[in-house]
Amino acid sequence: MNDKIKSFHKEKMAFIYLRQSTMRQVMHNPESTDRQYALEQRALQHGWDSNHIRVLDGDLGQSGSNTSRREDFKMLVAEVSMDKVGAIFVLEASRLSRSSADWNRLLELCSLTRTLIIDQDGCYDPSQFNDQLLLGLKGTMSQAELHLIRARLHGAKLNKAKRGELRFPLPVGYIYDDQGNITFDQDAQVCHTIELLFSVFKEKQTAYAVVQYFGSNNILFPKRSYGGRWKGKLLWGMLTHERVLTILRHPFYAGVYTFGRYKSVKKINQQGEIVSTLQRQAMELWPVMIKDHHPQYITFDQYQHNIQQLQANRTQTPDNILTGPAREGATLLQGLLVCGICGRRITIRYRINNTIVPTYLCNGRKRHGLTGSSCFSFRADLVDPLIEQKVLEALTPANVSIALNALAEIEKRNASLDKHWKMNIQRCQYHADIAQRRFEQVDPANRLVAASLEKAWNQELEKLALANNEYHQYKTKNDAEFPPHKRTHIANLAKEIPTLWTGTTNIKDKKRIVRLLIGDITVTKTSHTKTISLNIRWLTGHLDQIHVTLPPKAADKIRYPGETVDKVKTLTMQYGNDKQTAAILNEKGIISATGKPFTRDMIQWIRFRYKIKRPILKADDEFTVDQLRTLFNVSRHMVYYWIKNKYVTSRKTPANIFLIKITPEDKVLLIERINHSCKAKYMINAD
Repeated sequence: MNDKIKSFHKEKMAFIYLRQSTMRQVMHNPESTDRQYALEQRALQHGWDSNHIRVLDGDLGQSGSNTSRREDFKMLVAEVSMDKVGAIFVLEASRLSRSSADWNRLLELCSLTRTLIIDQDGCYDPSQFNDQLLLGLKGTMSQAELHLIRARLHGAKLNKAKRGELRFPLPVGYIYDDQGNITFDQDAQVCHTIELLFSVFKEKQTAYAVVQYFGSNNILFPKRSYGGRWKGKLLWGMLTHERVLTILRHPFYAGVYTFGRYKSVKKINQQGEIVSTLQRQAMELWPVMIKDHHPQYITFDQYQHNIQQLQANRTQTPDNILTGPAREGATLLQGLLVCGICGRRITIRYRINNTIVPTYLCNGRKRHGLTGSSCFSFRADLVDPLIEQKVLEALTPANVSIALNALAEIEKRNASLDKHWKMNIQRCQYHADIAQRRFEQVDPANRLVAASLEKAWNQELEKLALANNEYHQYKTKNDAEFPPHKRTHIANLAKEIPTLWTGTTNIKDKKRIVRLLIGDITVTKTSHTKTISLNIRWLTGHLDQIHVTLPPKAADKIRYPGETVDKVKTLTMQYGNDKQTAAILNEKGIISATGKPFTRDMIQWIRFRYKIKRPILKADDEFTVDQLRTLFNVSRHMVYYWIKNKYVTSRKTPANIFLIKITPEDKVLLIERINHSCKAKYMINAD
């Protein structure tokens, strides 16, 4: 009996901790598991009661490099921290943890609660310095051992991968032959389906379009099972978007043997645990990349083009990526326009004013937190027709070749689909024949087996009938949409690109055609001339420029021209009567900005807007209020007082101006009135 084990230790729980790094070790190394379970007997020998012994085997098959997914270890640490554990039994101390952080934390808790750690080498009390030092060395050696093992294994794998000999599960479409070489799948339908996927993506340019194409034509996609009872079995199912992306991004289909495309990166999750995740590495960081290593479905240039197309199809693109995916929006130049002021991409807005009006708008300053208004905006229907005309002019010399290529692509696609359906029928016929032979070879007296085989045969016959029916429906639909007599019509129609462009081409295909010809279009705006300049950069390197005059704004449309304003000014200075001015303009056939005859109110508005003052027509003995005020040195109030009480003779002009007639007799009377009026003196002082 070890003298470190005290009575208070036996009063607490004894935990038997079991762990192996992988499930493969658990399945193929049962002896180690049995030895760990035998530690329960050792705890009984040291004096623990069976009711105080607990076996923790939930971490079997889990790595000890961190605490992620090791629930039993977390529970063990929690029980130790609550001083409920007397001893921890483990086959080797390194089984507890191969991380220095987790190991040292457990040792510190054990030293505080005086929990013992017992392995096959002895009993350790972490509260004692010597035992704590020895356990610390064991933990350090355990972590170093893990590092050495990983480095040795990774180095061996890397060295073998550099020779292109490291074997791993191959993507669908490839198998290992009897000599261990990589070759195409022996199933012709598998190879044809993968070729069809790359062909459809080349035409459609998006992964979602590939999924829709396979779904609409009821085309199943293959995959092979790895491991277990289904190992090597070929399974067929619906094609998913994730599967398409995986195949398009995999360089293996371009004949490239790679190693290290993904790297394990450690991060801290929200619970504070260290977890490992796989992170895709850039091509220049791949440690092994061997081109032309095995047969290929596509060339390496096609693979790089597919990667670039997938990158361009991203919806959330930074400002330096100009294009983006072609979509069904109403505008033709979406993603191609660049602001000549701030250099950012011009976006689309749909303004609703009884009808939806697509508008190009550059609001890059606002989106990046800068103050100020948008750079500029303009309607899409001002520039899209001009670019369409330019594109059609560029396509005109190649009309015949485009027609022939389009027709060839259609026939090639239909032939590929027809081949796929025939191969599918052939596969169903093969399975039906196998089921028939099995049924015919069974003993008729064994009715239980015969009934099962007959049922399986009927199921295969139903699949064969379904495949034939689907193929018949496909042929009927294809012949209706694309009959032989229609092919000649399409070939002739394809020679007239403008007719196809306006008649049958949808906006999404138009955008694709434009992007095949134009790299980008830089837009600048001139405020004083109210024009925008489209600087077109063709993919051939040629530069072109188009100037577009912007339509006047709503206020400019109803603004009076300078000639009309000058005529109103001349007539006002001549007659001084707004009503007479309006009548003269109407007699000459001049209409207002809104297309209506002139009225007195319109003339008044023009004079107010352009500050046209009517002349004052008065006699020699007539004075204005201001003139009379200056003449008698009185206030304006006094002058209006005289007018109100009719002390003077006055008249009111059409311009609402009082003209006062003063005779010599009136002048004498007014001076006398001023001298004898205290109110006049008060008003003089007040003014």
